[in-house]
Amino acid sequence: MRPERTGPIAGVVLAAGSSARMGTNKLLLELGGELVIRRAVRRTLEAGLDPALVVLGHDADKIRGALAGLPCQPTLNPDWAHGMSASLRAGIAQVPPAAIAAVVVLPDMPLVTTAMIAELALRYRRGAAPIVASEYGGVLAPPTLYDRALFPELAIVDEPGCGKHVVKRHRDEAEVVPWPERALTDLDVPADYERVRSGLRHERDGG
Repeated sequence: MRPERTGPIAGVVLAAGSSARMGTNKLLLELGGELVIRRAVRRTLEAGLDPALVVLGHDADKIRGALAGLPCQPTLNPDWAHGMSASLRAGIAQVPPAAIAAVVVLPDMPLVTTAMIAELALRYRRGAAPIVASEYGGVLAPPTLYDRALFPELAIVDEPGCGKHVVKRHRDEAEVVPWPERALTDLDVPADYERVRSGLRHERDGG
């Protein structure tokens, strides 16, 4: 059996978007008694990722304030308006040299759990794949772990899809972890938020 990969694995939380379709900054909405952005960063930290880099752009000061007290590292992407690929590049550029890999996390996927993020890191450490990808009923979506060897490819990503093209390019080498389709839920429009909030309240009340 090959030895486990050792060394820190960074988290890159992409939190720079304007939430145009939501009509308000979705990362500052509350779910389960916690702001959406704080929920995502907390889970990234609890999964053992270090450092947890948070890429800021729109409402940067408000997001930074919402993260007060969490041991994360906010980093500003001045080109955030150019889309998620620009924020991905900015986040990967800030991963410290000691990190052997990075997990890209989208905070507007609120049903992604600490255990899911931690499982990606565990599969990476115990395996040999350069990518550990998440799959939801046949759909590839974040969180996704990338080995440092792929950082140069991520640094030039200019297509939409948060590194999905890099995953497809290395699909034969990747380890894919299946998750329940429900966890693919993202917060895009107000109806999404109301549905997720109602579902969490129902779970909390024992329904």
